[in-house]
Amino acid sequence: MDETDAEPRITSFVALGDSFTEGMSDALPDGTYRGWADLLAARLAARSDGFRYANLAVRGKLIRQIADDQVAVAAALRPDLVTLVGGLNDVLRPRCDVGRVCAVLEESVERLAPHCGRLVLMRSPGRRGPGLDRCRPRMEQLFSFIDGLAERHDATVVDLYGARSLTDPRLWAEDRLHLGGEGHRRVAEAVWQRLGLPAESDWESPPPESAPLGWVLRRRADLRFTREHLFPWIGRRLTGRSSGDGRAPKRPDLTPLACEDTP
Repeated sequence: MDETDAEPRITSFVALGDSFTEGMSDALPDGTYRGWADLLAARLAARSDGFRYANLAVRGKLIRQIADDQVAVAAALRPDLVTLVGGLNDVLRPRCDVGRVCAVLEESVERLAPHCGRLVLMRSPGRRGPGLDRCRPRMEQLFSFIDGLAERHDATVVDLYGARSLTDPRLWAEDRLHLGGEGHRRVAEAVWQRLGLPAESDWESPPPESAPLGWVLRRRADLRFTREHLFPWIGRRLTGRSSGDGRAPKRPDLTPLACEDTP
């Protein structure tokens, strides 16, 4: 389903997924996360009285967990808009059956598509780097499947993976796995435009030029990343734990959202 001349009327929105959709690492002053889905919801709320929003995403979730815990809930709510982004946590793991990931994703889409006005899928953004480059063939296999899946089920695909601007490390958080605030703002704008709504900015434009960090500062950043993010992530993988274990969604119900409710 592509853009039409008539702007869509969206009065309810349910976001499904993992940390990307939960909003890490677009941190607010109180330590909570906002993220692209909250930003998009606030903009949609400004266009529609009585707008309702749910965000069922939880960090660390694999596609099977998203399918089991979030998809049926969203389908029962019958919203005007659903975004489903998942599978990247699976393909980033050393051992991954990409075919199984794709099968679960298709199962989820088949369940959601008949029960929402519009379904949006994404080719997730991918920062360049040695660690992620080893996973890139699996990522591209997943994204190719998403393209075909969207075509079969009349869904919309937002291609963030192909956006050069989102490979810029300045748009990513210190953990190098999640977008920072400006990155999330650009994703919200990308989805907004793919919904057929009038552009407010050029989300694909490169960030302004800035002076590169010197060698010493780069090494300090590498050490901090290794100590504070990489080692804990490896520890969770080795012990079968997830950063989202025991965590509930931040907006588990489809409830009213006024545009001023999202900072």
